Amino acid sequence: MHTKGLATWLMKIMMLILLYIPIWILGSMAVAGSIPDLPSEPGLMNEGLGMILLATVNTLLIAGLIVTSRWRGWKLSLLLALVYYASFTFLTQLDTWYYLTDITVSAGLLAGLFIMGLPVPLIFIPLAVKICGRWEPVTTEQENLYAEMPKEQWVLKLAVIAILYVIIYWLAGYFIAWQNLELRAFYGSPGEIVPFWEHTITSFGNSPDLVLLQLVRGTLYAAIAIPVIRGSTVSPWLTAVLIGLLLAVPHLAHILPNPLIPMASIRFSHMIETFSSMFLFGLIIVWILHRRHHSLKDLFGTGI
Repeated sequence: MHTKGLATWLMKIMMLILLYIPIWILGSMAVAGSIPDLPSEPGLMNEGLGMILLATVNTLLIAGLIVTSRWRGWKLSLLLALVYYASFTFLTQLDTWYYLTDITVSAGLLAGLFIMGLPVPLIFIPLAVKICGRWEPVTTEQENLYAEMPKEQWVLKLAVIAILYVIIYWLAGYFIAWQNLELRAFYGSPGEIVPFWEHTITSFGNSPDLVLLQLVRGTLYAAIAIPVIRGSTVSPWLTAVLIGLLLAVPHLAHILPNPLIPMASIRFSHMIETFSSMFLFGLIIVWILHRRHHSLKDLFGTGI
């Protein structure tokens, strides 16, 4: 890229970051007055710096998804808005609903949390598409690098992805987050940690709805990755990194203070757990869905 082109893109990114911050803050009005009045331990960094860091990371991610897509205009805006909202708000807040409703989240606050995530996808993303120069349609349709798959293979692959999600979710939850004594106490399991298999059998037996919820979430995560994969104009590896970041970056919000999870050590454990597991899961989704596979050997032998 020439120096002039690089300077132009740097100016665009700076403009987008400056737009992102107030639009992001606008969403917080949905929960104004509903946040519990609980003291929150400081985050990993100064709150102002943390917000700038998150705004920068989120802006770069959105810009990356825009410029690597063959979609244009309203189609790109609507697809990316849906994908972004699902990953950053809907699917993450489902976990909030399940785990925190009886701890720090009221029904009114929960509704506000789902509304809070709307301004960025509805306002910022169309502006970003325009600023990134991806509003006008291309003169010729770019080739779709990702081949069609028969319906049976779609169903099988989505089922495999859902099961893999539950496995990754549970392993990361136990071997990363659940090792934190303060975290276990926060969720109602104080004291010494229970061995893995005993914990797993007891939890699944007492809460089969948890397994069902995570199977649904795993399937939906795969579903929102499909338009990104099908629209990607870059290599499967780079596409996998973008999908991994799309699923993982929402969990970097744990660097900020949060009265819903007041203790900093709990937020840090959750951040390590969810960022690492979701990034890995994103890579796996693309590995499985990026093209048609003719056999298990083809799927597991060639990779991406």
